[in-house]
Parts: sequence; structure tokens; C-alpha cells
Amino acid sequence: MRNIWPKFNFSFTVLIKLTNVIPSPLPSTHVELSEIWDTALEFKTQSSTLISAQSGMGKSTLLHLIYGLREDYAGSIHIDGKNIRELSREAWENLRRENISLVFQDLRLFSHLTAKENLDLIPISNPNCPSAEKMAERLGMNKFLDQSICTLSHGQRQRIAIIRALQKPFSILLLDEPFSHLDDQNKERASLLIQEVVDHNQASVILSSLGDAPLFQFERSLSL
Repeated sequence: MRNIWPKFNFSFTVLIKLTNVIPSPLPSTHVELSEIWDTALEFKTQSSTLISAQSGMGKSTLLHLIYGLREDYAGSIHIDGKNIRELSREAWENLRRENISLVFQDLRLFSHLTAKENLDLIPISNPNCPSAEKMAERLGMNKFLDQSICTLSHGQRQRIAIIRALQKPFSILLLDEPFSHLDDQNKERASLLIQEVVDHNQASVILSSLGDAPLFQFERSLSL
């Protein structure tokens, strides 16, 4: 029987559970000071969590572990009651297509394509968000959709990456320093749009930051 996981059934109030997770390699001093590593930690359905830390403490690592991009860790991670180590490749593909969306710190846009072409690559649209064109207009990017990604500034690319992540259906939204190159005005615009789509999706949010608190109202803040 194929291990296909098309969507969450929300039978668990705890959406993500980390048990004594320690990524490898990670200095023991980082583990001892952390509120996340080598602990019992739960992220509940429709929760919002801010992860704060300096560079090199493992913010991206944490999000990549939850997204299934890394397997070099001790401990266990469960999503909706399932141990992610036991998921097949096909199950992960379904999970990322329909349930988890991630804004990468390095954005991972295709530089040889236009901004619009990058957005058009999303296979399934999110019914709980405005159109890509409308989101681009709200983020001041509608005039740049036909430009190649390589001609855009880093802040403009961040806004395209945010739009791309919101276009997907998701129950979990992972944001890896999504506003690092945005000015205050664009940070506010992006925050309001993300919050709106998250609310409509009734989704959980985990956002990593170097310390600057975004404009979201987080239920809790954890330090790495």
C-alpha cells in the first residue's frame, strides 16, 4: 500500500511534536542554552510561534527538519501524529504540495525565469488567498512581474518568495527570516497579507528571526 498523505485530518490538537531533537553537528553549548533542542516541544494546531536567535544557532535547520529536507538529527519529529522518518518520498511530496509551505532564507527562486513565471510554477492554488496578481499589487510588486528574477533586488525577491509560499495550500507556514531585506513599510504590508492568509487557512505559523519582532501577534516566543 502506498504511503500517501494528501491532507491533514486535524485529528490531533498537537500538529508538530519534537522530542529530544538535536541536529548534527551542533555544539553542546548551543543545545544547553536552547529552549528547543533536546526538549519536549509541541506546536499546536492554529498556533503562532516566533523563533529568535543569532546567526548560526540553527533557525534554518529547525525549519528544514520540519520540512523534511534534513535527516541528520537525533530524537523524533511527529507531524499530525506521524513520525516523519517513516514517510515515503511520495508522502513528502504530497505533504509539501498541500499542507506545508516554506519561505526559504535563500528564497530558492529560479533566476532565469521572470517573477510571474516563478509564481506560475505552483501546481495547486490556495483558495484562501487573493490571486498572485492581487498579492503582488498589495506588496508593490505588480510592475515587476515580467522582470527576470536576476534583475530584482533582494527585497523584491523576498516579496515574490512570500507570494509564492502563500499561493500554496497549507496548514503549516514556515517563514525563515522573511523580512530581512524589507523596509518598515514593506514589512508591514507583507505581515498584514501573511496574517490574513494564515487566518483564512486556519493555519499554524513558525517564523524565525534574528531578533526583530515582526508585526504578528505571536502566542509565544522561543529562543535557540
